[in-house]
Amino acid sequence: MEYRGLGRSGIQVSEVGYGAWGIGGSGWLGAEDRESLKALHRALELGVTLIDTALGYGDGHSERLVGKAVREHGGDIVVATKIPPKNRVWPAPAGIHPDEAFPADHVRACVEQSLRNTGLDVLDVEQFHVWSDEWTGRGSWREAIEALKAEGKIRAFGVSINDHQPANGIQLVESGLVDTVQVIYNVFDQSPEDELLGICETRNVGVLARVPFDEGALTGRIGPGTTFPEGDFRARYFRGDRKQQVADRVQAILDDLGVERDELPEVALRYVLSHPAVSTVIPGMRSVRNVERNVAAGDGKGLPDEQLRKLEAHRWDRNFYA
Repeated sequence: MEYRGLGRSGIQVSEVGYGAWGIGGSGWLGAEDRESLKALHRALELGVTLIDTALGYGDGHSERLVGKAVREHGGDIVVATKIPPKNRVWPAPAGIHPDEAFPADHVRACVEQSLRNTGLDVLDVEQFHVWSDEWTGRGSWREAIEALKAEGKIRAFGVSINDHQPANGIQLVESGLVDTVQVIYNVFDQSPEDELLGICETRNVGVLARVPFDEGALTGRIGPGTTFPEGDFRARYFRGDRKQQVADRVQAILDDLGVERDELPEVALRYVLSHPAVSTVIPGMRSVRNVERNVAAGDGKGLPDEQLRKLEAHRWDRNFYA
């Protein structure tokens, strides 16, 4: 495993981190706590040092599992979590005051709850789970974050940028008020390369790249016959003819690169890690097998230039969350 700096925070993180939405018991269904803990421990054994979770993942269930694994493992593990907006609106809408989403008392209460859930003394990275650049420099959240840092309850502050809206974070990055951003970045959604990643690199802001597999599309395992449990968010994400669209797009990548289907997840991770602005990529991993396969991509090698050039043609601008 290779390691990179998380922007100006002074924190070092593994190239491949652990995305813990899938183990929370909501959204992604089917996870079993025993297997989730095995996967977490195996990731830590193999050198993963960053785990990304959220208070909203299973109403704190993910945080509790993450805290248990981190406390049992010991060592210098970076835990990043997220504060849900008080108004419970995802993504952040335009035209509202920031105190509707992140008033100071809500920010503090959520940090305290996450500390209790994880059983940790400090949260390494605390993030807002949505963001609107209209809020930059406005609202009571800034004073709350500064106070929580001064009290030693959080080390770094970041935001999780709205789905497929990488430009809706540039103003915040340029303001100097944020240490990290989390953004969707993958072979299909290459839009962070347009502006955001370059500005983060210039401003020395850490980047957590989420959804590297496009919710499973870039694993090569989604096709017209794929089914999901009732209530699983992927049933909606891949509704209608979207599974066929994905299958066609994936086959085009395989043909263009001349790689086998089971190589696609590694290609997807290495694509993200090839960009120098990325600090860590955080795939969801609910099994030991997936951990072992994904962690192998964190060796500092990225993708050959020829493959990167070919993948530029597979950009696919759309929003399946809508």
